[in-house]
Amino acid sequence: MRFQCKKKTTALIVLLFLLGGFYVIINLGSFFAAPTTSPEPIPLNFDRKAERLSVSDSWLEQGHYLPLSVSYQLLAGAPCTQQRYLTVGLSSVKRTKENYLISTLQSLFSHSSDEERSSMVVVVLLADFDTSWRVSTLKEINTIFASELEQCQLVVLHVSQDWYPPLTGLKRNYNDAPERVSFRSKQNVDYSFLIHYSASLGQFYLQLEDDVSAAKNFFTKIKTHIKLQEAKQTSWTMLEFSTLGYIGKLYKSAHLPLLARFLFIFYQEMPCDWLMSHFRVLLTQEQPISLKPSLFQHMGTFSSYQGNHNKLKDMNFEESYNNPPAEVYSDMSTYKSHYPKLAWDDVGGFFWAHSPQKGNYLTVVFQNPTVVTDIVVETGDGRTDILHSANVEIGHSVITYNKEKTCRAFKFLGTIEKGMFEMLNIDKTYHSSSNCLRILVTDGQSDWVIIRKIRVSTKQYDAT
Repeated sequence: MRFQCKKKTTALIVLLFLLGGFYVIINLGSFFAAPTTSPEPIPLNFDRKAERLSVSDSWLEQGHYLPLSVSYQLLAGAPCTQQRYLTVGLSSVKRTKENYLISTLQSLFSHSSDEERSSMVVVVLLADFDTSWRVSTLKEINTIFASELEQCQLVVLHVSQDWYPPLTGLKRNYNDAPERVSFRSKQNVDYSFLIHYSASLGQFYLQLEDDVSAAKNFFTKIKTHIKLQEAKQTSWTMLEFSTLGYIGKLYKSAHLPLLARFLFIFYQEMPCDWLMSHFRVLLTQEQPISLKPSLFQHMGTFSSYQGNHNKLKDMNFEESYNNPPAEVYSDMSTYKSHYPKLAWDDVGGFFWAHSPQKGNYLTVVFQNPTVVTDIVVETGDGRTDILHSANVEIGHSVITYNKEKTCRAFKFLGTIEKGMFEMLNIDKTYHSSSNCLRILVTDGQSDWVIIRKIRVSTKQYDAT
C-alpha cells in the first residue's frame, strides 16, 4: 500500500516538473529579452456614459412619443446642471487631407468674451468609427481646451456604430453614387444624435460644421437678433446666420426633439441642408430668415467627403472691423436699450428708433480729425425697419449745440437707397480730414428704423 502511494507521489512530482519545464520553454524569449516600456495609456474611456436630460417643453418627450434609441459615450467634459443660453453643436469625422476641428473650436472660444463663454456650451460629436483617430483628436482637445472642459463650456461625445441604422444599400435618390448616399445619410444620423443630446442644454441651439471661422462676439450678435425677432411677436423656426449648408442655423431648443427624429426618419432621402429647409416649412415658417452680415465663414479647403476640393465661401461674411473712436448722438426716439452708439461699435448691437421724421439725425463726432476713405451704412433687418429717405454727409469744425457735439458745416456725399449706402475712395474727392459723419432724414416714415451698421475706413492724415 505504501509502495503504491509512493509511486503516485513520484508520478505527480514528475508531471509538475514537466509542466514547469514546458512553461519555461514557452516563455524563454521573455526571460532573456530586453525590457520593454509599457504602452502609453489611451486617454479615452469608452465606458463613460453621457446621460441625456429630457426637454420639459417638448410634447414629444412629455408624452414619450417616438422614442429615439441611442446611447452616448462621454469622452471629455461634462455639461453643467444649469441650462445655458446657447448650445453650439458640431459633428466631426476623419478627413483624408486636412482637419479643421481644432481651428474651429479655437475660433469659437477666442472670439467670445468670458461673459459670453459662461452663457454657452459647445458640444462636439466625434462621429468617426476609427478609434485611433478619436484617440488622437481627443488627446489634442484635452491639451488645448483643458480650461473649457473644466468650466463646462465644452463636451465631447461619441456614439457607437451599433446605434446607427443601415448605412449601405440605401435608396439612390437623385442618382447619387452609393458612396455619396452612404456619406450624406450617415451625416444626417450624426446630426440627429448630436441634436438629440443637446436639446436640454441651452435655450437655443446653433448648428455648425467643423470647418468654420466665427465672427468676433458672434454670441452677442446672435442674442441681439433673437431679441429683435421675439420683439416682432411672429413665430419662427430657424434663423440663418450663414448662407452655406448646415452652418449657422439657429433653433429653439423646444423644437430639437422633433428635428432630431425628423433627420433620423428621413436620413437616406436627401442631404441635411435640404431636410432642414423642409423642416422649417413644416413648422410654418415659409420664408428663410437670413441675417446679414453672416457670422460664420467656411474655411475648409478639402471636403470631409473623399477629400474633394471645396472652395465654398459665404459672400455675406464680414471680418471684424474697428471704427475710429467717436461719440454718437441722435434725436430719434430710441427703443429700449438700442442706443445710437450700437450702430457704430462692432459689438453685436444696433440702433433701433421709433418712426423717424424729416430733419431727424444721427451724428458721429470723431475724437480726432479723420481722413475718411470708405463709408458703408446698412439699415433694416431683412425686409423691415428700413430707413427709406436720408442723406449721408461729412462735416468739419466741431461745435457744441444743445449740449451735444456736432459740426459747423456738412458736405453732401449721397443718399441712402433701399436702406443701404456705400461710397468708396471718398478721399479722392474730399482730400482734407473730417470731424463728423451725419445721417440726415429727408422724409418721415411710419415704420420704425434700425441702423444696423455704420462702417468707416480711414487713412492717416497728412498735414503737409
